[in-house]
Amino acid sequence: MQDMVRAKQFYESVFQTKLEHLQTPADMPVELWSFPMIENAAGASGALVKMADGPSGGNCVLVYFSCVDCAVEAERAVPSGGEIVQAKMPIGQYGFIAMIRDTEGNMIGLHSMQ
Repeated sequence: MQDMVRAKQFYESVFQTKLEHLQTPADMPVELWSFPMIENAAGASGALVKMADGPSGGNCVLVYFSCVDCAVEAERAVPSGGEIVQAKMPIGQYGFIAMIRDTEGNMIGLHSMQ
C-alpha cells in the first residue's frame, strides 16, 4: 500500500466503518490501521498495512469480506475511487460474490448469502 490516506478513505467509505490506528514498536517501520473487531466472533478483523518497500496492486491473495448484500458494498466502491471487477453473481448454495479493486490496485472479494 503506497497511499494510506487514500486507501483508508476507500475502505471506511465502502464498509461504512472507522479504522483504528495501531501503534507499532519503533523498530517495526510499518503503518497499521485495523478494522473493528467483533467481540466473541470467529475470524480476524484484518488491517491495512503500509511498509516502506511494500508494493501495491497485483496481489496474489484475495480476501473476502462478509456483507449482508455484497452488491451494496460493490456499488460503494466506484464513488469511493475503486472499481467493480465482477458484479454480484450467484455461487449456488454458497450465496453470492462480487469483486472490487481498491484505490491501490488490490482486488478484494465480497460475499453475502442474499
